[in-house]
Amino acid sequence: MPTDKYVALQDILREMGSVVVAFSGGVDSTFLLKAAVETLGAEHVLAVTADSETYPTSELEEAKQLAKLIGVRHEVISTSELAIPGYAENNKNRCYFCKSSLFDHLAPLLEERSFANLVYGVIADDKNEHRPGMQAAKERGVRGPLLEADLYKQEIRELSNAFGLPTWDKPSFACLSSRIAYGERITNEKLLKVERAEAYLKSLRIRQVRVRTHDEIARIEVEPGDMPLVLAHHGAIVEQLQAFGYKYVTLDLLGYKSGSMNRSLNL
Repeated sequence: MPTDKYVALQDILREMGSVVVAFSGGVDSTFLLKAAVETLGAEHVLAVTADSETYPTSELEEAKQLAKLIGVRHEVISTSELAIPGYAENNKNRCYFCKSSLFDHLAPLLEERSFANLVYGVIADDKNEHRPGMQAAKERGVRGPLLEADLYKQEIRELSNAFGLPTWDKPSFACLSSRIAYGERITNEKLLKVERAEAYLKSLRIRQVRVRTHDEIARIEVEPGDMPLVLAHHGAIVEQLQAFGYKYVTLDLLGYKSGSMNRSLNL
């Protein structure tokens, strides 16, 4: 089962000695947490999850269960992205402000809990994407072992499956703010609207979904194979999303694409 890249990941983690893992419960951070526990032992690993307005309650509960499954200490801290200067304005560097604040909240735990390194789940796929948070990590000495081992998402899914992690085929997830068009101010009300809309669409057995928000317009992204399901329920979907506060409800024929809001940026 172990691949050359997994062996490289273990070497990187052993060199670190002990780690605090910024843990969201997604595919990547869950695999990183599992690999750290397998390599270093649970006593040398601490998982920390930041609970905020942009993080759905369902994701937090799943993160708690995953940490319990892996058998590692898990702490939840409260943060507020909307209180970060520059974040709610939602410019193209929004993720820089978010990650900077997250790492600043987590850094004190290293000394308080006697851990040597802070790590997060950045992966090789992210090298060619718009990821301002990587600059925040670099400035603070936060390391990304999965990226350092050159592990890509598909490889992480395969290794997660081999380890028996239930996240191996979990749909990709990003914070709720990524659904709101750049330049449009982020508010609690908009985040709640997105969370409710996506939860409703998932209740229709649509696994991978984004409700991109352009003021009063909901632009639904799903994988092409799920478009017939959306169309079959179009009346109920429109009615429900309008009840949540959207005026117009659309289906993006390009389908789901991670980071699709970045198409509007001049990168």
